[in-house]
Amino acid sequence: MGRIVGIGVDVVDLARFERALSRTPRLRERLFAENERDLPLRSLAGRFAAKEALMKALGATDGVGWHDMRVVPDAEGNPDLVVSGRAAEIVAERGIGSLHLSMSHDAGVAIAFVVAES
Repeated sequence: MGRIVGIGVDVVDLARFERALSRTPRLRERLFAENERDLPLRSLAGRFAAKEALMKALGATDGVGWHDMRVVPDAEGNPDLVVSGRAAEIVAERGIGSLHLSMSHDAGVAIAFVVAES
């Protein structure tokens, strides 16, 4: 069994997130990969929370870009994290073998929790 290397959690207010996307149309392109951009607002907010939670779990995130982290469904349809670029380098440097993600949305907020395990 691995040991926990880092944990991260983030909460996103859906109304505030929607206003930010409306005010800054390019924000959607900056934060999300092409295959994520057309998802419903609550799914986008959940993915943003997941990316923020992942950065907290990784610790040092200098040079990590938003597109270096993607939320994709695993074989059972549960959310999973895929990292590339600088995020993948940090995962390797820290000896992280598994990333665990839980996401939810309710009452106008989206939340994500990430556990990084060696």
